Amino acid sequence: MTRKPTSSQSVPEARRRVLGLYRAWYRDIPYICETFTLPVGISQARGKLREMFNRNKDVKDIRVVDMLVVKGKMELEETHEIWKQKTHVMRYFEDPSGPKADKDFMTRFMQGLD
Repeated sequence: MTRKPTSSQSVPEARRRVLGLYRAWYRDIPYICETFTLPVGISQARGKLREMFNRNKDVKDIRVVDMLVVKGKMELEETHEIWKQKTHVMRYFEDPSGPKADKDFMTRFMQGLD
């Protein structure tokens, strides 16, 4: 049993949808930076946009690509319409590995080092 794609009928069509979403985000970044008064520049925000799109560059399944495009459009709408707060937008710029563990006394003690 084959499953039908969500929106795109072919790989080139899915690619066009991804590029359209990328362009929409790219054009909206100056507005987002100004509206949320982000402490990052437009070029740094566009670099983060490229990084986020490159994370999914190896996805080949058209249905998964379509799902990611839909999620990206929802994120863009929520950000553009200011349904998010500044902290939500700043999460895009956090380190994906998570916060660094502090080496205070209690952490060292619990690990058996002190």
